[in-house]
Amino acid sequence: MLYLASCLCVSCRKPDTSDWPEVPQRPQAIVNDGDYSFSDGKISEKVLRNYLSRAITEAEFLANPVHTTDGYWGTEDDERMLLNVGAKFVGRAIYSWNKEKFFLESNSSWLDGAKKKIDRMHEQDPDIIFQAAMFETVSTAVSQVPIPAWVFEAFGKTPQTRNFDFNAIRDENNVFLGQWGSGTCVPDMSREEAQMWFYYMAVRYMEAGVEAIHCGQVMLMASMGDKDNGYAGYRKLFSLIREAAKTKARRGTVLLDAHCNGIAIDGQTMFDFASFPMRLKEDTSRPSVMAARLKMGYLDSIIGKTVAGTTPSGWYTDRLPYLLEFDNFGKSDHPGSPGNDHFVWGYDEISWIARVPEDYASTFVREAVQYLDEYDPVGYLQMPGCRVAAGAAVSPYRCNMASDACPSGKNLEATIKSLWTD
Repeated sequence: MLYLASCLCVSCRKPDTSDWPEVPQRPQAIVNDGDYSFSDGKISEKVLRNYLSRAITEAEFLANPVHTTDGYWGTEDDERMLLNVGAKFVGRAIYSWNKEKFFLESNSSWLDGAKKKIDRMHEQDPDIIFQAAMFETVSTAVSQVPIPAWVFEAFGKTPQTRNFDFNAIRDENNVFLGQWGSGTCVPDMSREEAQMWFYYMAVRYMEAGVEAIHCGQVMLMASMGDKDNGYAGYRKLFSLIREAAKTKARRGTVLLDAHCNGIAIDGQTMFDFASFPMRLKEDTSRPSVMAARLKMGYLDSIIGKTVAGTTPSGWYTDRLPYLLEFDNFGKSDHPGSPGNDHFVWGYDEISWIARVPEDYASTFVREAVQYLDEYDPVGYLQMPGCRVAAGAAVSPYRCNMASDACPSGKNLEATIKSLWTD
């Protein structure tokens, strides 16, 4: 493992601020005051931002050895870590990527097990929010899942005895058919069957104790007609999900976000907050640690660019709050080399931090938090807890303190805790 000859710790090294931006109208900073209370379909800006300031990606934390998309799941040491660092928003904790069979009653141990783990965690910290994800894919396996009467009723339809129909979810003109492999498609959100499927998933997740849902690449799913129709399909879907949350979510509220900088229709934002990859700029002055940093305006970064509007909870914002996450999408054809592209030193963001020296990983997250605090404090770094890393010797990446319980831990846990508690 390579290290710079000079010290990398934050106390000895100040970040290079020479090209940090001037922000004419800097958003208001909010200091976390420990308030995590919300109910009845509403969450205040202060409480929402308190949660975002304690967000961590802990992918498939609620999965189990039988029901897992990427082959890993939350361990006892992961539970310990989340409680130790003071996590309040646990991102992407459960999802299905072309694993629709997980929703079948015969596989209910997937959601039953998730509920038991959520309940156990809430016994120790009742404020923690767990997030599910509903991604931009569906497979032909969806046609094995029966449609409950309550889905038909929510859409004002007479209940029938039938399963979801893959062909009624995909685009009628075969746009994006086979996008994610044979027997898959990008759901066309202008079609009612697609809305019904996403509504079904959302309610099942909320019944398991989930209070937030990441909605994936909505622009892709809206590109087959829904965007041109003013996002009518998505607006109907989200209205139904929020209405269901009043009785299905544990505090009567569900927080929705997506992979975008926000969407506002007639001054109303569709999402409670936004989320997006960090889009890191390589710092070629420090190649031995594959250094990188946040930079407003780099590529398609959403730093400084989220929308204005009145949120679903009724408060107006000039800039929708957002999370920057360590995304995963593979490695490039130039691993280990700078490319000035969406990869960072040739890797996706989680695979990149899995490879840099541990001292530098700590320095990076501190500098990233400082950057957002100073220049766009409505943005928050979603800490890298656990996520699959492309081509890594050990996958997934885990931030945990290395120990017998987690021998592959990357020792970022103490840094996260200090950022959140000091």
